[in-house]
Amino acid sequence: METSELAKVASQVRRDIVRMVHGVASGHPGGSLGCTDLLVSLYFQAMNLKMDDQGSVVFDMSGSGEDLFFLSNGHISPVLYSVLARRGYFPVSELATFRKLNSRLQGHPATAEHLPGIRIASGSLGQGLSVAAGAAYGKKIRNDPHRVYCLMGDGEQQEGQIWEAAAFIPHRKLDNLIAIIDFNGQQIDGPTDVVLNNRDLGAKYEAFGWTVLHMDGNDLDDVASTLQAAQEAGGQGAPVCIIMKTEMGQGVDFMMHTHKWHGTAPNNEQLTAALAQLEETLGDY
Repeated sequence: METSELAKVASQVRRDIVRMVHGVASGHPGGSLGCTDLLVSLYFQAMNLKMDDQGSVVFDMSGSGEDLFFLSNGHISPVLYSVLARRGYFPVSELATFRKLNSRLQGHPATAEHLPGIRIASGSLGQGLSVAAGAAYGKKIRNDPHRVYCLMGDGEQQEGQIWEAAAFIPHRKLDNLIAIIDFNGQQIDGPTDVVLNNRDLGAKYEAFGWTVLHMDGNDLDDVASTLQAAQEAGGQGAPVCIIMKTEMGQGVDFMMHTHKWHGTAPNNEQLTAALAQLEETLGDY
């Protein structure tokens, strides 16, 4: 898919995000908006998905014979739900049920809901990289050549379990794994360098044995070229970590440059202002 087409999908996904969160006055729009370009690029361009004879995506919980994606920072579920729906995993109309009673689209993804595209439940941060390690190890054992992707938050790097997985993965030479850190510098309680400074994350991962790349996560061209570079770097004995610089709230001016919108829903007036900045390209749900 060309960059112009990806941009159209990303604009619609951002509209979905702010509408979903507004609809229940609850959710996490900031990080979701910031990671939109990445998830659109992964699911509509970079990842090898399982497809049927008609070209429709097929969800297979075994994960064999396809690339896998794991969302570790599960509070940004709105962007994942929107991208999955827009990619055809489940009806777009189901986005209207976000965080409602008996919905399959809860605040954090849950496997108990049997929602196509969701492979792990999340909640407590810091677990996704460990799960991705297991999936990548399994593919190695089965000689499955496909890749495993994992998205984490930068605040999440303060979790000890992250570093256990970060040590295990290069030790086992899981060069089929691409980890991506959403480096937006914000977490729920404020700037990450104030809450608990991560220092130089790239140097840390390199010291653990990873190949480290840097990417502007809100530039679709840079996302595409960096993901391609990460794929090309695979298979050489070392996993890849992408430090992805994003802006929390990207696409909605009053949600940017602050941690306020990490977990705050827009009111009616704010929703109208947000939607005025985001083009409707694929039709609202």
